[in-house]
Parts: sequence; structure tokens; C-alpha cells
Amino acid sequence: MEAAVASLTRPQGAARLSGAAPHDDHGEPLDPINTWGDDHCWWLDRMVRSDQQLIERMTLIWHSWFATSEEASNAQLMIKQNWMMRRHALGNFHQLLLDVTVDPAMLLWQNGNTNNKDSPNENYAREMLELFTLGADRGYHQHDVHQNARALTGWTNDWNDQGPVNFRFEPSLHDYGIKRIFGHRGRFDWRDSCRLAVTHPDHPPFLIDKLWGYFVGAKIPRATARALERTYTRSRHEIRPLVEAILRHPLFYEGPRLVIPPVVWTAGLLRGSRQTITTTSWAWIAQLTGQVLFQPPNVSGWDYAQWLDTSRWAGRLEAVNVALQKHVLDGKTYPYGITENAVEAYKHAIDFWGGRPLTGLARHNLIALGRRIARGQTHDWEQVPFRQLRQNALRVLIPMTPDWMTA
Repeated sequence: MEAAVASLTRPQGAARLSGAAPHDDHGEPLDPINTWGDDHCWWLDRMVRSDQQLIERMTLIWHSWFATSEEASNAQLMIKQNWMMRRHALGNFHQLLLDVTVDPAMLLWQNGNTNNKDSPNENYAREMLELFTLGADRGYHQHDVHQNARALTGWTNDWNDQGPVNFRFEPSLHDYGIKRIFGHRGRFDWRDSCRLAVTHPDHPPFLIDKLWGYFVGAKIPRATARALERTYTRSRHEIRPLVEAILRHPLFYEGPRLVIPPVVWTAGLLRGSRQTITTTSWAWIAQLTGQVLFQPPNVSGWDYAQWLDTSRWAGRLEAVNVALQKHVLDGKTYPYGITENAVEAYKHAIDFWGGRPLTGLARHNLIALGRRIARGQTHDWEQVPFRQLRQNALRVLIPMTPDWMTA
């Protein structure tokens, strides 16, 4: 287990991308800066081809944690933010918070670029405390929010024909007066704002509980929470030891199953079938499944408890159909032979998706379906088309089972 966890949490060097580079439906390279949907496909490609899977997963977690949308900025700034979060994926939370606070995409999203001494804007000051570091109504009051906004003043940018540029701290726009935050008094700036948040006694339990919830369906045991809080504080806000402890915890393996986020499930769909990005259809499919990268629904990020309903489930079925477009069996021959029985057909379908076995009930139902499809085939002309039909059906149904939808 230690070696397995370390292989995920302690990758060596830069990520290696295996397989063909992504392209659109016409074989052209993606243009994530200028073409709608290509940014989603660009990141999905990294999830599919990277040999550092946990880094991509943590980048996705931070993207939802510090939810920022390209609707308030542009794809170029969002991709720069994405690279920043990837660098901090398993690093120091305090440093991540510092970088997020002055990130251009976040400044635009939360009006930090118009927060100045003459007109303090409380948007980011509030979300920093409520969503990012302490939790709603935990350890702060409206007075702290206002004083925090004053500390965060001073950031601005210019505009040209391409949009927002030249993000910078402008001393003349900063409020250098005395502020009082969480009972501390001083001439605080944005760095102090981040420091006061992560050193607040309510921050470690908030972070531990929220991070735990991304990986484990069971409520965190009190003793485990206390131990992780001590680890986090003593390490001066390092994320890696927390994730390693969570991945070693028995509840990660034995607790309730969680519904896999749509984009993670889609990446698994492509990895399992050994495919890469060859169509930008994955962008509009993401809309159907409920998770478009770089477009979280609001400042709270995605609701990880509401990944499946009838509409989104149908979106996942559409994703399977797109993944199988070039793998539908037809014609006059059948690659597995006309003597293939239902159990063999099931195994061949499992092998197509990478060989991951299903649990007893799902396996039983798919084999039973295979037997029903084959029942009554007496003529020679029926043997090939009915086996093609069966294999195509099994390939569609396997990724739609609870085994694939949850983990």
C-alpha cells in the first residue's frame, strides 16, 4: 500500500503524456485559447494521457474549491490559473491561497481588480473566509469581512483590444490604515489576509473535513480528524501528507461509494478503451453530463452530491455512444468467432474496456442478457449479426453500471 500511495503522491519529474496528441473532428490541433470547447478538451486530454493521475485529480479539486469561471475572464487566463493549481496540486495550501488571491482570473471573477481604498469590494474577502478557508459562519463576522476587504485592496489591471492585461498591485489604491481582523490589529495587506485565514483555529478542521469529502463517502472519524489537523498544522499547511493519510485510511476502501464526477468518469472511459481526444464533441457532452471544465456553476464550485439525475445519466450514455462510434461491430465477420458463448462475450466486452471486472450482480445481469440475446438463434445467417449485436450492447452497458459510476 505504501508503494502504491507513493506512486500517486510522489511522482518524479514532469508528467509524461502517452498516446496521440489531441485534435478536433477535422484532424486539426486544438486551439484552447480561441475556440469554444477546446479548453475543456485540452484539460481532458491531460487527464487521459498523463502518467500523474493524482496531480490532475487534485488540480480538479482545487478548480472546484477555488471556483473560477472563464465567463468572467477568458480561456488564456483560466489555463494559466490551471497550470498554477497543477504546480500546487500536492504542495502548500498557504502558498496556493496566496497565488489564488492575486491570480488574474480570480481577480476578475471576484472583482478584486476593482477593490480599492475608496470603495472596498467584499466579494473575495467573504468567499476567502466562507468557501476557501473557514466555512460559512465559522470564526468570523461581517466586521471581519469588511476589514479583510480593506486588506485586499490595491490590485488592478489595464484593458486593450485583447481584454484584461497587466495585472499588478498599485500602492496608491491600497488602504494602508489600521485594520482589525479576527481580533488582530495591524496595517494588513493581502499577504496578511491569507496568513490570518490559514492560522485561524477554525481553518484546519474546515480544510480537513472538506478535503476528506472529495475522497471518502463516510463521515470522518473524530480521532482521524484530530490527527490530520495536527499533521496539517505541524507541516505548516502541506497537502501531500493529508492526501497520503486519506489514501491509506480503511474508510477510503471500505466506506460508502461516491459517484464519480462526470469529467473523471469520461477520462476513465477514454483511458479504459485506450483512446485519446479525436473530437471536440466532448465539450458539449460535458454540458449534458453536468461538468464543463473552466465553467463551474457558481462560486461554490460543483456540488459533488448531485452528479446523477435522469438528465445527467442520459448524458453519460451519450458519452459512451461517442466513445464507441468507431468501435461498433458490423459487417460479415465477428472477431471472436461464432461459437462464443455468453460468458465469453462478457469477458471480451470487459477486455475492451481495459479488463476491470464487475461485481457479482452486474456480472450476473450482463451474462444473463447475453444469454437472452443468443436464445433462439438456429440459422447460420443469425450467428454473426446476433453476436455483433450482443457485443455492441455489452460494450455500451458496462460503463453505465454502478461499478463504473461509483468508487
